[in-house]
Amino acid sequence: MSIFAIADTHLSLSDDKPMDIFGGWSDYVQRLEKNWRALVDERDTVVLPGDISWAMSLDGAEKDFRFLHELPGQKIILKGNHDYWWNTKKKMDAFLAEKGLDTIRILHNCAYRVGDFSLCGTRGWFYDAETDADMKVLLREVGRLERSIQQAVDLGGEPIVFLHYPPAMQNQICEEIFSVLVKYDIKRCYYGHLHGEFAGRNICQNAENVKLSLISADYLGFTPKLIEKI
Repeated sequence: MSIFAIADTHLSLSDDKPMDIFGGWSDYVQRLEKNWRALVDERDTVVLPGDISWAMSLDGAEKDFRFLHELPGQKIILKGNHDYWWNTKKKMDAFLAEKGLDTIRILHNCAYRVGDFSLCGTRGWFYDAETDADMKVLLREVGRLERSIQQAVDLGGEPIVFLHYPPAMQNQICEEIFSVLVKYDIKRCYYGHLHGEFAGRNICQNAENVKLSLISADYLGFTPKLIEKI
C-alpha cells in the first residue's frame, strides 16, 4: 500500500478546453493514464490537490471524475483555483455517491487516515494578498488548513499537508499559511499550481524545516509522485 500525489490534471473530457496548446501537454490524458496504471494499484491512495477539471458544474465534471474513478486506487481531491465545479462538501459527497464514484473522496475541512499517516490540507491562497477581499479569502483558507490539520492530529499518525497554491516561492512566503505549518510541526507539504518555466524559476524545496514539493502534473511528467510506501 502506497500514497501518491499529483496536482493540476486539468481534465476536460466534456469541455473544449485543450491543454495541448501549452508546451509539454500533448496527449497528457493518455500519458497520465499510462503512467498512473504502471505505478498505482487498487490498495494505493492518490491525492490530487486541485485543478482537477475544467468543468463549470458537478454534472459537467462527471466524465472527468469517472476517468479518475476508473483508474486504480482511492483518490482524495482538493480544490484548486480552476475548479469551478466545486460545491459544498455535502453536495459533492452526495453527487459522488449518486453516480457510484466511490473511489473519490473530498478533502475539505477534514482529514483522512491512510496507514500511519493522516492526509490533510486546503486550497491555500496567494502569498502577496493585499486587498481586503484577498485577505478575507486567505484568512478563510488559514482556518480551513488549521481545522484539517487538527483533525489529522486527532486521527493520529504523521500529518502530511497538501495545498494547491505554493506556501513559499524562492524568497517569497505566505506567512499566514506557513505559520500554521510551523505551529503544528508539519514536516512535509506538497503543492501544485506552478507550471512550465515559471515553476522551474520559482520552486522552493525547504523553508523553516518544512520540506516542500511541487507536484504539478506537467512538472512530474504526468506521473504520480510516490509520497510514502506503507
